[in-house]
Amino acid sequence: MNPVKVGLLGLGTVGGGTVNVLKRNAEEISRRAGRGIVITHAAAKNLDSTRADTTGIRLGSDAYEVVNDPEVAIVVELIGGYEPARTLVLQAIRNGKHVVTANKALIARHGNEIFAAAREHGVTVAFEAAVAGGIPVIKAIREGLAANRIEWLAGIINGTGNFILTEMRDKGRDFADVLAEAQALGYAEADPTFDVEGIDAAHKLTILASIAFGVPLQFEKVYTEGITRITREDVAYAEQLGYRIKHLGLARATEEGIELRVHPTLIPERRLIANVDGVMNAVLIKGDAVGPTLYYGAGAGAEPTASAVIADIVDVVRALTSDPGNRVPHLAFQPDALSDKPVLPVEDIETAYYLRLQAADRPGVLAEVTRSFADAGISIEAILQKEPPAGSPDATVIILTQRVRERQMNEAIARIEALDAITGTVTRIRLEHLASN
Repeated sequence: MNPVKVGLLGLGTVGGGTVNVLKRNAEEISRRAGRGIVITHAAAKNLDSTRADTTGIRLGSDAYEVVNDPEVAIVVELIGGYEPARTLVLQAIRNGKHVVTANKALIARHGNEIFAAAREHGVTVAFEAAVAGGIPVIKAIREGLAANRIEWLAGIINGTGNFILTEMRDKGRDFADVLAEAQALGYAEADPTFDVEGIDAAHKLTILASIAFGVPLQFEKVYTEGITRITREDVAYAEQLGYRIKHLGLARATEEGIELRVHPTLIPERRLIANVDGVMNAVLIKGDAVGPTLYYGAGAGAEPTASAVIADIVDVVRALTSDPGNRVPHLAFQPDALSDKPVLPVEDIETAYYLRLQAADRPGVLAEVTRSFADAGISIEAILQKEPPAGSPDATVIILTQRVRERQMNEAIARIEALDAITGTVTRIRLEHLASN
């Protein structure tokens, strides 16, 4: 049987890794796929910079030559971003080619359109590498957990943010200092906005939630908050209280709707996911039948991501002769069975909270603060008061609350900030126990 011919868009870090792993493990991969797989055509803007072994591959700078090549059966899109990736992928689909992509932004923003086009033309779009690099979490939810009603999932799905928070905790460093190091090490881009403001994680959470709950992709409805305001003091106080701060993507199915949120989160330090450090990723998923399951590994990098890309190529090759109607659905659920369950606004989500405030160090102030919580119907779990620095009239007060709706917390914070004894704004970090019940 003739090998399946693959066209590659992009020969950067992941593209180069894909070429090298596919060549190195060609025999093993063909044994799994049932036939050979070869990259015959590739396009990249800067061909001189690639580290890939491009021997035997037709190279060029025009991506449309690849998607229009009649011999190419599978197009692998690894250029990233919204455009021209979207246009190229849709052109490949119109040409009857299957598509494999690692582009989380493309799937989160335009996946609904792309999957509809793929169904119309009877081709597959595979995107395992779009979330958590080499961790096969999409396949785990879509296939391995198909018997379950997914109740919630929580993920550390951006390695840059996790590296920064780990360094802040382990070495007592400031955010700006660690960010500069992350950029020097190549973990963060020159413009780190997508990583530190949570946009990258929101793209990935959008995809995970759609597969978990059978809802359309709705990136624009994800509540997104970054880590730029986290201080080393917050990290240290959390540690004293038995918690660690992680930049978490969290999706939960409730009676009212779906929670979709990315934000810094306190997690009990005894949880396995709280001990995922450095640039590693992890996703914790709670199914009603299986209970909690944890998926851990490298969330980025040339060969870890290439591992997921090639696994998708193998899946496509295995299914080349199958009836399109009998293939695994793109978003796990059959297209006509997607739910219209609403995504909840952040004011309606329910969680516990860590609050840090600066209060005048005089009798009665703490009573005023706790009264504000009581008036808003909020129960306090713990209070930690730190001695004021020499010469300062204000003490730092740390408060942990029980679970409450965000709307109530907004009201309580507004009341507290209006007190004469409170200086500045109240720092708020959400808290999740991620218990199995």
